Amino acid sequence: MKHIFLSFLLSLAFTGIFAQSSLGINYDHYFTDATMRFDYFHSGTATEEHFSPDRILNDGTWAGSKTILLDDLNRGLYFVEIKDEETMKPIYSRGFGSIFGEWQTIPEAKEQWGTFHESVRLPWPKNPVVLTIKKRNNKNEFVPLWTYTIDPASRQANPASYESPYDSWVLIENGSPNNHVDIVILGDGYSKDEMEKFRGDVKRLAAELFNVEPYKSRKADFNVRVVETPAAVSGVNKPHPGVFKRTPLSMSYSAFDSERYALAYDNRTIRDVASTVPYDYMYILINEKTYGGGGIFNLYSTVAADNKFSNYIFVHEFGHSFAALADEYYSSSVSYEIPDVTVEPWEPNVTALPDPENLKWKDLVEPGTPIPTPWDKEKFDAHSQEIQKERTALRAAKVPESQVEDLFMREKKEMLDMIGGMENKNTTGAFEGANYSQHGQYRSAIDCIMFTRNKQEFCPACRRAIEQVIDQYSK
Repeated sequence: MKHIFLSFLLSLAFTGIFAQSSLGINYDHYFTDATMRFDYFHSGTATEEHFSPDRILNDGTWAGSKTILLDDLNRGLYFVEIKDEETMKPIYSRGFGSIFGEWQTIPEAKEQWGTFHESVRLPWPKNPVVLTIKKRNNKNEFVPLWTYTIDPASRQANPASYESPYDSWVLIENGSPNNHVDIVILGDGYSKDEMEKFRGDVKRLAAELFNVEPYKSRKADFNVRVVETPAAVSGVNKPHPGVFKRTPLSMSYSAFDSERYALAYDNRTIRDVASTVPYDYMYILINEKTYGGGGIFNLYSTVAADNKFSNYIFVHEFGHSFAALADEYYSSSVSYEIPDVTVEPWEPNVTALPDPENLKWKDLVEPGTPIPTPWDKEKFDAHSQEIQKERTALRAAKVPESQVEDLFMREKKEMLDMIGGMENKNTTGAFEGANYSQHGQYRSAIDCIMFTRNKQEFCPACRRAIEQVIDQYSK
């Protein structure tokens, strides 16, 4: 039972043994105080992938931890490992996700090649290092895909600091970047005349994040900085309704042909803008009302700032990009082709329940709780299917966004009433339906921010997963 052993290791990791993995790595021996950004191209199809280097740049002051250098959380589709070339000792690692990794799961990837620009950020090494990018195989084990040697003294590495032309400001500052989680917030589709609106959106949405546990209790472990990129036009690109625009960060709805999925593919520009300030995690606000957003682990989150559900989306999507949380819903349409569950999912908040006696969040479950845990799934599913039919019809008719919002508000009220009457509404257990799968995958609570738009509350498994990442950057 490999997943049981991994869960055991994770439980040990956060009772003190976690720090042991980075002991013996003297940051000052291996690294300077700068950040190295290694840009590369990631190309391939649904069944193959290739890498080629682009640039090696100075990306500003190192904002990450100088003590927890190795990543023991076992999250992400990909994993980057840095080894000292002389000793081949691992000196830095992090899990991450990518747009390419998601693109591989859509039908388009079966028919044509795709190329995406990506970056790995690490402390600037003093001596040559060996970078290895790994990916999970069909057993969810990391296997090497690409190895590349980086010599920081070579002509290919540009140590010059970037002189940013962008205005920036501090929203929250609680201490040194090296022992705090550092978030940078960018904006796209805000015209020069709308910068005060952007500042207001930043303050409102950040306040919402820190009103939700566990961020609320751990607010002192965060710094938040903001970079402004005024646009020539208001709003961003929306291909589905035929609204086309070009903006500084190239944000666009319709990613992977999903109308509500908002991403940007201009990685170079986004990284240059973000490097104006020290950061670990990135959020991009979209000056739009149309419901939408996105979140990719250790890349960025996005949110449409003017929707009635923007506060919810902001917190939900950050769960993806910050803690690698899986979506717990399964009734909404997605662009991905969902594979059959053959191994335990690596995401910390969902399980295929291969061994009910050893649930991955077993320590959070009260003794005597039935596993799987019963809930009124049939009633919930029937209601969700009706809502999805209405939503699809409204989108097809291209009605004003306010009508879609009204549907979501009605759904929220009906869902709250329904779940409020369920027997195990406050129980931690294993509830079937999660990770886009109606059957065969389970979540820890009936409701959660990662499951519905009902309320701003994470389930126990999600809360713990978030705290583990906060610890990784703040200890």
